[in-house]
Amino acid sequence: MTKQKQASPANESNSSPKAKSILKEGEDIAIASAMISLGARLQILEQETGLSYDRLSKLYREIKGCSAPKGMLPFSTDWFMSWHPNLHASIFYSIYRYLEKNTPSQGVRALVQAYQLYLEHENSTDGTEPVLSFTRSWILLRFINIGSLRMSTCNECNHEYITKPGVGESFVCSICRPPARIVGMLAKDGRRQADEQHNENDQTNAGAELDDLASNENGAEGTYLGRCLTA
Repeated sequence: MTKQKQASPANESNSSPKAKSILKEGEDIAIASAMISLGARLQILEQETGLSYDRLSKLYREIKGCSAPKGMLPFSTDWFMSWHPNLHASIFYSIYRYLEKNTPSQGVRALVQAYQLYLEHENSTDGTEPVLSFTRSWILLRFINIGSLRMSTCNECNHEYITKPGVGESFVCSICRPPARIVGMLAKDGRRQADEQHNENDQTNAGAELDDLASNENGAEGTYLGRCLTA
């Protein structure tokens, strides 16, 4: 009896690491599934979970219905400095940083939740891909962690944007001071919209004039018939 009582705690201690590994595997599968649904590549899944490449490939195929894309990850800080990507990257990182500071979500969980919130704000209803992919958002966090990118405050609007480390206190964001090509593009779009509105107004006015003409002709015809009947 004494030996059995002494063996029982030993058996419990031996089973505890196994139970923990099962729980960890379940968590890894859940977080990997969420990342796959958001568009994560296998290289990211391998680094953020403890699952093997083969298991991740099978999981990817089950969720997406196709094999995972192959190839190297896009690894360049210059992409984040372009006008449109910079705005989206700055929005995403602001969400991510808020979650890490004010919620229990940390690390990869904060990444998943921040990207989900970004997609809600990005709101691509025309079926196009979001400007900032999940892979780009993951790479952005890596760049910030190693110091290749940072958040800098605009000297005019006091909002923060993704920049390279060498930016000084005189930094002005691309919203306050957009590039010339962006100004030209926006002006061109404004003229196009004004022309479309002008054409719509012309069509509306033309339709109203036709309606008035038709009503006048009907009135004249009625008067003519009335005179013929009374003659």
